[in-house]
Amino acid sequence: MELLFNYVNQHSEEYIHRLREAVALDSVSSDPCKRSRCVDMAHYICNWIERLGGKSIIKHVGKQKFADGQVLDYPPIIFGDFCVDQQRPVVLAYCHYDVQPADIQDGWRFNPFELVEEQGKLYGRGATDDKGPLLDWLWAIEAHRQLGIPLPVNLLLCFEGMEESGSFGLDKVIEEESKGILYHVKYVCITDNYWLTEHRPCLTYGLRGIVYFQVHVRGPQMDLHSGLFGGLVHEPMNDLTHLLGTLTDNQGNILIPKVMDSVAPVTKEEESIYERILFDPEQLRKEAGQVSQLRESDKVKLLMNRWRFPSLSIHGIQGDFSGQGEKTVIPCAVTGKFSIRLVPHQQPQEIAHHVENFLKQQFAQFHSGNELQVEWRGASPWLADYHNSNFTAARLAFKKVYQVEPDLTREGGSIPITNTFQEYLGGEICLIPLGSPDDGAHSQNEKMNKLNYIEGIKVIIAYMNELAKQMS
Repeated sequence: MELLFNYVNQHSEEYIHRLREAVALDSVSSDPCKRSRCVDMAHYICNWIERLGGKSIIKHVGKQKFADGQVLDYPPIIFGDFCVDQQRPVVLAYCHYDVQPADIQDGWRFNPFELVEEQGKLYGRGATDDKGPLLDWLWAIEAHRQLGIPLPVNLLLCFEGMEESGSFGLDKVIEEESKGILYHVKYVCITDNYWLTEHRPCLTYGLRGIVYFQVHVRGPQMDLHSGLFGGLVHEPMNDLTHLLGTLTDNQGNILIPKVMDSVAPVTKEEESIYERILFDPEQLRKEAGQVSQLRESDKVKLLMNRWRFPSLSIHGIQGDFSGQGEKTVIPCAVTGKFSIRLVPHQQPQEIAHHVENFLKQQFAQFHSGNELQVEWRGASPWLADYHNSNFTAARLAFKKVYQVEPDLTREGGSIPITNTFQEYLGGEICLIPLGSPDDGAHSQNEKMNKLNYIEGIKVIIAYMNELAKQMS
């Protein structure tokens, strides 16, 4: 591997130039005006796959109709086939090539689509989410090819262009190709998340799921004047705010019966993992917008609340008056939005059933003449065995590159494609974070540290090498 690592070091400036090319392709999947740029980015990737001796396979997933009537093709899903030895299992790497919207007027210090290097940081929209990690896979392949060293594994790349806009069509393609190009996949690696701290890499073995609720309360057929009807009718806004107030106590503890019943008990092994993690609660407090205090000061309790236990958050109310000035109106219909982050062994349908029953029971006690309707959508939590071959290879790869043992972490958020891969491909799935926690994905001045970008190529090289050893 030293030959490969040396090659990477010698070409670091070239890799930065190529990331600059990729960032300049402003592939914003949510903007119809940028759809052609998503296609350009797809072609950019396919050209590199072909240059590196792979086979690029493009999957079209249909057309999208926008609010203004435009009908455009969805960005394609790209597979890069680098399978060289049919006797070996296949490793699938997943990334996405679309990005969030960005404009210098949003508060960027630079043009977001012109990569700027400053003090070891590479600023640009998509630099860390997810173009930098995506390119790391291509440059790891290139290093092998340039040095005449065969890839140690059968490698498939799966790159999509709608991750920031709901991953439309990806589940269907994965399901279809589970009987085709993906049939022999045994290991899946996702590089679309971040280290817990700036100073030590980590591996992610768990993700929280989510159930997102929309609670509709409808009353009069039209908005009413509060001077004429205030005190005479059951007001939908009053019903809704009382209803939302029954979900948690003032410490954020969920009050809905049975929701906590299916949470898996914490094991002694888990507790020891959390105790070993390098983590500073004060840093998290700063990342949370300089809040005066967090709910917990103990590191283990704080991390478990972030990853290991469910949480309920109220996100907003639709249908109210939120403009400047005064408007003495009684809204005729309002919608409250909240979500519950799920953990093993909670499942969306089960939790939604408990929540809906609770809301209806509470609403019945109001003896209101208004109507209640509850809608929800959800994604399951995910948990992997961090003792398996995939995690072992990733752990050894980080140790080889950074000379430290990576932390074992979970994520508080959800990456739905993980469950899709688990459902249709089975096998072993590992999340290998390459970015830093302060990269600012989705935010102004998004960046990727030059160190993380270049060393990320080495991590992927070492990961494939170590995984080959696990396979043999």
